[in-house]
Amino acid sequence: MVALCGGISRDTWDGLSFFPCLSDPARRSTFCLKVALVMLHLIYAGVLFEFDKDLIQKTKQDPWYTTAYLLLLAATLAQYFITSGCSPGYVLDAMRAANETDASHNRTSITSNQPASSKNGSVVITIDRNQLEKNLLGSGTTTSWAKLVMDMYPPGTSVRSVTCTYCNIMQPPRAKHCHDCDKCVLQFDHHCVWLGTCVGQGNHCRFWWYICSETALSLWTGTLYIQYLKSHVSKLWWSYAIVILLLAALSICLFFLLLLLLFHSYLILTNQTTYELVRRRRIPYLRNIPERVFPFSKGACRNSYEFCCARSSMYRMEPLPTAQELQEKSRPYTCLDFFACRCCC
Repeated sequence: MVALCGGISRDTWDGLSFFPCLSDPARRSTFCLKVALVMLHLIYAGVLFEFDKDLIQKTKQDPWYTTAYLLLLAATLAQYFITSGCSPGYVLDAMRAANETDASHNRTSITSNQPASSKNGSVVITIDRNQLEKNLLGSGTTTSWAKLVMDMYPPGTSVRSVTCTYCNIMQPPRAKHCHDCDKCVLQFDHHCVWLGTCVGQGNHCRFWWYICSETALSLWTGTLYIQYLKSHVSKLWWSYAIVILLLAALSICLFFLLLLLLFHSYLILTNQTTYELVRRRRIPYLRNIPERVFPFSKGACRNSYEFCCARSSMYRMEPLPTAQELQEKSRPYTCLDFFACRCCC
């Protein structure tokens, strides 16, 4: 009977067609973490409204205060799911997009080179579709991606040194293969377990805004909990103990959130990633560069602008700086450089 129940449970759990996210153990773990995170937010808000009767009275008198708090809670959860569902920018997708662009350009050039016949003022274009498919699906598209990637590296770089041994595709600079996602990611930062996906070029900005909203929500929730403790000292001891335990856990989470927010803000201002900062000595294109030199930085202001506002394409790739640019970046700052906005532009 136990074996039968175990067999039914396994078949039901692994073969559920209407819940594909539960059929894979990794996705199942991510799904459970997402449910736990949502429940944690609801528990903190629910305990607050359940215990603090003064907050309910204040809500009836000034509903805007509670409404703003609930809107921040909903916006934080929405930002979390948007970030977790957003693509981090996979190299394979970038290669397909580049090939499609090149194929569209070839299609346009082939069409414009075809002979045209005019009859009664109308133009009739004749195209050999078989020849067109051969041109689009041939080696030209692969060569276009290879040329695009190799132009971002210094002359003399071998193809083997920039080819991923797992995906067997050429990686542009700042890309890395994620073993959890089993894909190469543009400007790989790290793999976030809570999001269930990588943080890369495509979702790093959303990830930063999510941290900001989560930090603001934690600060506001902690303030409400402290106000409750101050005004309900003589209340039931068990409710007081529950609030203290929740506030202690929230304080620890808030501490790490602030550190994470400051750390990623520093990465944005210097145009770095977590992987590049931690594994700087192991990355070939950063190995011989001094630690205080940020090869991809364009100044704090321009880095912030491009990170937040200038995301015109998900697959924007940066070439490696030349030796002259690195020498310029390694030059110490002076007062004249500060007034000339060298550190900001």
